[in-house]
Amino acid sequence: MIRMNTMWQALGPRFLPFADAATVEFPLSRLLRLSLFQVAVGMSMVLLTGTLNRVMIVELGVPAWLVGLMVSLPLLFAPFRALIGYKSDNHKSVLGWRRVPYMWFGTMMQFGGFAIMPFALILLSGDTQGPMWIGQAGAALAFILVGAGIHTTQTAGLALANDLAPEHVRPRVVALLYVTLLFGMAVSALVFGSLLQRFSQVHLIQIIQGVAVTSVVLNCVAMWKQEVRNPQLTTGDDDAMSFTEAFSALLKTGRVLRLLVALGLGTAAFAMQDILLEPFGGQIFAMTVGQTTLLNSFMAIGTLCGFALSAHLLSSGSDPCRVASIGALLGIVAFSAVAFAPAVGSTQMFAISATFIGFSNGLFAVGMLTAAMEIGAGTASGLALGAWGAVQATSGGIAVAFSGFVRDFISTFAMKGTFGTTLQTNATGYCFVYSFEVFLLFVTLIALGPLVRVAGRSTLTPPNTKFGLVQYPG
Repeated sequence: MIRMNTMWQALGPRFLPFADAATVEFPLSRLLRLSLFQVAVGMSMVLLTGTLNRVMIVELGVPAWLVGLMVSLPLLFAPFRALIGYKSDNHKSVLGWRRVPYMWFGTMMQFGGFAIMPFALILLSGDTQGPMWIGQAGAALAFILVGAGIHTTQTAGLALANDLAPEHVRPRVVALLYVTLLFGMAVSALVFGSLLQRFSQVHLIQIIQGVAVTSVVLNCVAMWKQEVRNPQLTTGDDDAMSFTEAFSALLKTGRVLRLLVALGLGTAAFAMQDILLEPFGGQIFAMTVGQTTLLNSFMAIGTLCGFALSAHLLSSGSDPCRVASIGALLGIVAFSAVAFAPAVGSTQMFAISATFIGFSNGLFAVGMLTAAMEIGAGTASGLALGAWGAVQATSGGIAVAFSGFVRDFISTFAMKGTFGTTLQTNATGYCFVYSFEVFLLFVTLIALGPLVRVAGRSTLTPPNTKFGLVQYPG
């Protein structure tokens, strides 16, 4: 019996990549409960970048550039994630809370955005006598509120997790939270896909309302009795560094600037397809709303697999930047396959490639997150995670907006026969964007190279030589 108990105890850390993130001070039950805010974030992201953008483009006939602009509107709030993190580090409160107030107000902003959204969609559908611009303005406001709520809640939540976890398990705790994010995306995509097999506007509005209520419930459960009240930390010390001074100190830590540049390039490369994946499946492969929504689930499952593999590689002593580089390399293959799928007319190839994109993104995201945690060690957790999140969200938002404009621009000329009769199809605009993502991933590899070398994991490239693809560590 003792031998069997020992065997079962060993199975956890071996087959669950982040099972060893729990400690006596921060037990697994408390950690998993805190991670529920990531489930709410993942659910909101699937609804915004997946289901709603497909419905607005295909069913409601909204131009892709306008939808891309709306989905990227949360970008307006993304650069403030570093400021939010800094403010939560130095929050003044007689109650002694630093993170909980920001998580709560972020939750309320999410709820407000989802409350406005159904009315905006009714106006966009043309079923009312109201002017169209009011529907567009309402949708834009809803996207901004939801995005601001996501950024605020996620920044404060990650910082709270970083505060609660002992130093030696902090990277694994944050990685576990991102696994939870992907789990929330996968489950919500499956649920949304099954509910929208027979699409109707009423069903869509009910889903939005359900997400609004569920987000509030999950975030309240996540926050409940997590942060210990400590008035000494929230007295507002006047001797604390200003935001500018604190951020400048962060950039001087290690190779943070190059890491953030590589993070921005890679995130943009993986994010450009977010708004195009479902419309691509609907217009080119004649997939239903439910089928294209399931693509997000496939991508999330692929990303979870990438998380598991990256955890194994990192626990084996692999360099985080090398793991991220492997993800970028595999992403080049995945995006190339998606761009080639219309030529062979294979829906299966398209679905498999979408899953492989998620797998590649999982490797890249965990590798970059771990590298950022290592380089930013010793800085305030809120500011460090806020800067990481600000770059990730900003580059992702710019990429989403850019992809919508480029897809419409290229498709317009392609359908006029500007590029020849062979490319006179709706797939040309999409494939151009996927090809550009391949280019961005090559640039990301160039940016990551010196970080792999400096980490000391490879001696193939002399310290004083320029870095190129030929010298990339194999």
